[in-house]
Amino acid sequence: MTLANTQPQALEFDCDTGNYHTFCPISCVAWLYQKIEDSFFLVIGTKTCGYFLQNAMGVMIFAEPRYAMAELEEGDISAQLNDYEELKRLCLQIKRDRNPSVIVWIGTCTTEIIKMDLEGLAPRLEAEIGIPIVVARANGLDYAFTQGEDTVLAAMAHRCPSEAPQLESEKEERGGITKLLNFGRKKEDVAAEQSDYVDHPPLVLFGSIPDPVVTQLSLELKKQGIQVSGWLPAKRYTELPVIAEGNYVCGINPFLSRTASTLMRRRKCKLIGAPFPIGPDGTRAWIEKICSVFGIEPQGLEEREAKIWESVEDYVKLIRGKSVYLMGDNLLEISMARFLVRCGMTVHEIGIPYMDKRYQAAELNLLAQTCAEMGVPAPKIVEKPDNYNQIKQIMELQPDLVITGMAHANPLEARGITTKWSVEFTFAQIHGFGNTRDILELVTRPLRRNENLKGLGWNQLVKEEANV
Repeated sequence: MTLANTQPQALEFDCDTGNYHTFCPISCVAWLYQKIEDSFFLVIGTKTCGYFLQNAMGVMIFAEPRYAMAELEEGDISAQLNDYEELKRLCLQIKRDRNPSVIVWIGTCTTEIIKMDLEGLAPRLEAEIGIPIVVARANGLDYAFTQGEDTVLAAMAHRCPSEAPQLESEKEERGGITKLLNFGRKKEDVAAEQSDYVDHPPLVLFGSIPDPVVTQLSLELKKQGIQVSGWLPAKRYTELPVIAEGNYVCGINPFLSRTASTLMRRRKCKLIGAPFPIGPDGTRAWIEKICSVFGIEPQGLEEREAKIWESVEDYVKLIRGKSVYLMGDNLLEISMARFLVRCGMTVHEIGIPYMDKRYQAAELNLLAQTCAEMGVPAPKIVEKPDNYNQIKQIMELQPDLVITGMAHANPLEARGITTKWSVEFTFAQIHGFGNTRDILELVTRPLRRNENLKGLGWNQLVKEEANV
């Protein structure tokens, strides 16, 4: 289908005066402790931080997780206690009970206020107890809760080796996963598999995603002859990727701008500025950009994308022609809006807590291009949106769906507006070709629920009550 106007429209940006209405970034512990299997996360803060982790992330208390709270008492805050001795006592207990490969100290707002010198304490304690200690200040000064991961990965980027290990013992430790994957296979088969790759500079991908998605994206790149040298974070801290000067790096998520800056400025890497692999359109654009950097002609991507769209048509037809409003919560908003426009939706407005135009430049360009190709107006992007203004707009526009943070979902539902929690997209598998159905399952669930309740007169009752 050829549309009349395919010239990308200039995106309109605005910055409002609203506060940042998101979770606390220490919530990154919820997914990072599962991703890095040999880690232990020590959150240094007040009882409030502990209550948040137990309540907001309550499921973790049943999984015997690898995280704990170092709760600051009055004596700590008034500098009457020795920070070093207290942290040493806790870390020795962690070593005795868990023996992790790395301990990650998560600094909170309180550690910022009382000027606790975590970066000064960590090297001394690390040398004394013999376990690496990584300091990440994932506190409420960040714009969105997902940036907690950004802070941790930026800190870990400093710990990545700059050259491959020379000692056999180090090679054994770092190559444990590879050795396990190749167990029982002939050397000839492994060598033949390596020959499938094109000769290109090392490529490291950064972003914490579940292992099945890591495998999917690695295989998609392998089909184009591209080998992924490593992932940050790795499944184990002892297998952090080798990052040498001049290596290429590429991000998986839109909220990792601090990690990207660290890799470019501190480790002298070359960043591949690509759209993010969310949805079939984003995944295709992501692979195409990596291929173009390495001078590779991509094969079969157009057919692959078309096949995925065909397989999810039963979901897409439920939202085609409908409208959506994104209030802003997890920094995935630009990618989600672009994907939903490609599905045939109209986006009224994109609220986002923080906009890094340099890191998301390729995604913004793809959004403008997608709006032009689909023949819909380019949405306004509002950084740091004022939620009061947004709710007034939503009541006037009456969009078919609002993607919002948990705080506003129930009040909007009570006023007859259909909502979806944005936090669910953070924890779901939404990357790559194979997870397109999972995104659409989440997006369409409230619409399908309303359709099922329509026969009971529920929707009409809600609207009548909202108008009272």
